[in-house]
Parts: sequence; C-alpha cells; structure tokens
Amino acid sequence: MEMHRLKSKVEQVADYLRKNMATGRWGETMPGRIELAKELDINGKTVEAALQQLVREKILIPQGAGKRRKISISKAPGHPFLRVAVLNYEPETRGENYIIDMVHQLAETGHTVFSTGKTLMELGFNVRRVAKLVGETRADAWIIVGASREVLEWFVEQSIPAFAVFGRRRGLTIAGAGPAKPTAMKELVRRLVELGHRRIVLLARAERRLPKPGATERTFLNTLESHGIQPNSYHLPAWTESPEGFQKCLEELFRVTPPTALIVDESPFFTAAVQFFIKRGIRIPEAVSLACCDYDPNFSWCKPPITHIHWDSRPIVRRIMNWASNISHGRIDHQQSETKAQFIEGGTIGPVSRRG
Repeated sequence: MEMHRLKSKVEQVADYLRKNMATGRWGETMPGRIELAKELDINGKTVEAALQQLVREKILIPQGAGKRRKISISKAPGHPFLRVAVLNYEPETRGENYIIDMVHQLAETGHTVFSTGKTLMELGFNVRRVAKLVGETRADAWIIVGASREVLEWFVEQSIPAFAVFGRRRGLTIAGAGPAKPTAMKELVRRLVELGHRRIVLLARAERRLPKPGATERTFLNTLESHGIQPNSYHLPAWTESPEGFQKCLEELFRVTPPTALIVDESPFFTAAVQFFIKRGIRIPEAVSLACCDYDPNFSWCKPPITHIHWDSRPIVRRIMNWASNISHGRIDHQQSETKAQFIEGGTIGPVSRRG
C-alpha cells in the first residue's frame, strides 16, 4: 500500500501561493518575501524557498533585482474569493474557539483571512486610529469583533463591506450577529431577587455602558427597577479596563457596602473575581453570589456548576459564512441575526446571607 508523504513547510507554502495565484488575487505580480512572511506568520527563508520553487516551475518569472516576480499561471475565471481582515477586540480574542472556527471555515471556502496587527483595545477604540489601520490594510471585507458604537458607525459610512460580531450594532446598517442576552439577563436578575438579593452589581466594559447602556445592560437596570430597586452608578459602575483597574473596582465595591450578588460581563472577569474572593476569604455563594454573562468551555469542568448565560457560537459562524458568500458574489448584505441565549443556574448563586 502506498504511504502518503507529509508535505514540507516549503511545499505547503508553495501550494498556498499557487492556489491564490489561480484566483487572480495578486494580479500580475507576486508580493515580496517580507510581505508574504508577515501575512503567513512564518520565517522569510521558508517563503523565499517556496518562491524559488515556483520560479523553477516557471509559475513565477524573475524581473530583476528589487522587482516583483511576474505571475505566469492560468487564472481560474469567476472565482469570487475575498481577502478578509479581522479586527479583533483584544489580542486574546484571536484564540477564542468561534474565531478559530470562523477563520478555518472561511479559509476552507477559499477566502484569505487574517487578523490585523492591532486590536480595538490596542487602538483605544479611537475612530481616527481605526481609519488609519483600515487605510493601510489591503482587504476586500472586514469582520469587526466587539466594536463600540462609534467604530461601527464609521464602518457604516465606508464603502467596504463589514460584518459586526457582537458590538453595539443594533439599529445600524451593517451586517452582524451575536447572542440575544436581554431575556436571559432578566431571568438572572429575577432569580437573584427571588433569593433575597438587592445589592446586585453588573461589571461591564466601557463600550457596553457608553455613550449609554447597551440592550443587555438596559435590561439589567430596568429589571432592577421593576423589582423596586432604584438603579444608579452603584449597580453599573465605571472602572478602568485593566487587571489593576478591575481589582481596584472590586476593592472599592467590597470596602463599605459590598454587593450580595455580582454579575460579570465576561469569563476572564469571572476568574479574576474568584481569585479576588479567595484571597479575601469571601465564600461563594455563602457571602456573595457570582454569575457570568458569558460562557467558557472551562465552566463544564467546574463543580458546583457556574451560573452563567449560555449561547451557541455555531449560528454566528454560519451567518458569517453566508455573508462572505453574498459579498463575494456582489450581493449587498446588511442583515443582522441573533443567537438565542439561555440563563443557566448553577451553584455559584444562593440565598442572600443574613450578614449581607
């Protein structure tokens, strides 16, 4: 039986370049080694070896020192492949399962997908800096993860197709998808009130609170009010978005009138809050109930189960694939979709302590 030989890195890169040349992606000339190495995030020597292999195959034709190699390959007509730039929320977003799944599926379809060098957090959600990044990036379409209202409003004004994953997209003419959390949030707050809690605090990022609270945050405040709890800045506090800022916020909250229930926006905040409570001997849920507005695969390993809001990322990835197909075929697509979110009660919330 014939054994299949694993291709070397040079051969894999050469295959990738052949495929993209066949789609007509680069036009008449091939980008240089440095640009390709940066795109593929591999060593420049490996790229150069692949380019030399394509020269030997006469797919690339050298045009002299310092000049780009000429592409000499039959281009498959009508292949609508896109070069898609992903502007992530923060560096860690690149490792999220749904991002990895999205990139893999788009690449399998033939699209070229890459993350930008800077993230929204690193750009400070500054519209001018985002505009500069977009102007310097060669892309046919953009996927923006967790953007502020101002950033998405800027993308709406541009001619380049864009897709908002999460973020403050409601009411804007931009394609997008994300979990619909308000109903689950209402159930979570209602359950905490049933357990006797009134000092309930939600820690959410600035773009979820400003310039005004988002849909989930408004539901949180409105549900408090519907149960006779007058909401104010105590329930949805401002804080500096850094590990130090998060810890300082918790210290201030628990200094005088500590919450009896804390809801955190994302799973990393949940971990940081748990560490804070352990260091101070604050027991969960005996002294404080703790819930998360998001899901993390690590939660499935926790006993007792973590109280959280669960949602499935697969419909979001499918929606992105559909959008990319529409855009690549020249169809306008501004549709937004929402994935159902569910309140999952676990062992990290309980009756309010008599001492609370």
